[in-house]
Amino acid sequence: MNKAAGNRKYNPATGAAAWVSLILLLGWFTMAATTQAAALGRGECRSMPSKILGHPVRYCVILPPSYDASKQSYPVLYFLHGLGSSSELLINSGGMDLVNDLWEQNKIREFLIVTPDADRSFYINSRDGKVRYEDFFIHEFIPYIEKQYRVRSDRLHRGVSGVSMGGYGALRFGLRYPQLFGSVSAHSAALVANLPAGSASDYQGAILTRILGSAFGSPPDAAYWKQNSPFTIVRGLVSRAEVPPIGHATGLKIYFDCGTEDDYGFDAGARAFHDLLDSRRVPSEFHLYPGGHDWNYVAEHFPASLEFHSSAFGLSAK
Repeated sequence: MNKAAGNRKYNPATGAAAWVSLILLLGWFTMAATTQAAALGRGECRSMPSKILGHPVRYCVILPPSYDASKQSYPVLYFLHGLGSSSELLINSGGMDLVNDLWEQNKIREFLIVTPDADRSFYINSRDGKVRYEDFFIHEFIPYIEKQYRVRSDRLHRGVSGVSMGGYGALRFGLRYPQLFGSVSAHSAALVANLPAGSASDYQGAILTRILGSAFGSPPDAAYWKQNSPFTIVRGLVSRAEVPPIGHATGLKIYFDCGTEDDYGFDAGARAFHDLLDSRRVPSEFHLYPGGHDWNYVAEHFPASLEFHSSAFGLSAK
């Protein structure tokens, strides 16, 4: 032992000051850790009963940082997954990290993000009438979420978004029910103006049947595809009085993007859809970016649609 240290007498004042400093320091670290934890949202996955579908439906929700400590109500964004994915898309893909990053950087304000399981439904009522997913989503799922969580139930604070099959579903819901949604966005949406011709016996027909069969019939019914198409809905909506009118300041706000190397050629559909909106003088924000049809592409542009919805909700970034 160092002799000087060994002979050093204990000074109560100095010791007390040291303990106070240590306590304050530990308190600062605890406060910093608590502040950091409070800055992050949390995800939870549950299920709800459905009389329309006849079975429970899983869903996941991302709750904003202040949700548990607050009594306020928040806007809500319904995010629809793509074919082959599930309600856990954002929880398991890194999407939730992107959301938390935006919250921490104050690029978006707080709202809930809810993703329901949809299997291969394309978010429509199936051709054979056995899977009434659209009826479930509109008449059961939205009311259920709005009872279970503190979300605002007016259209200006309710948005819908999605990727691929979910992008198709989001655009379709937003355009078909503008009285329910104030904003809609889509990444790599499955936009095809006309279903390609193909018999069940050839390769293209077999692929279409595998992808679309459960929703649009087997083989897929081209007329039913056209009937449910966002293209058809736009042509119908803008040809009659709609409340609120699409394109007006109080109407539906639209954002969509697609990769220029989309594996399924949805970039051509996105261009055609944008041209249709333009021709009918329906305002939208549309982008084509380099990239294919995968999560890497979506992850790169997902923040842009979240910022779009945050702004549409009237929640300007700090």
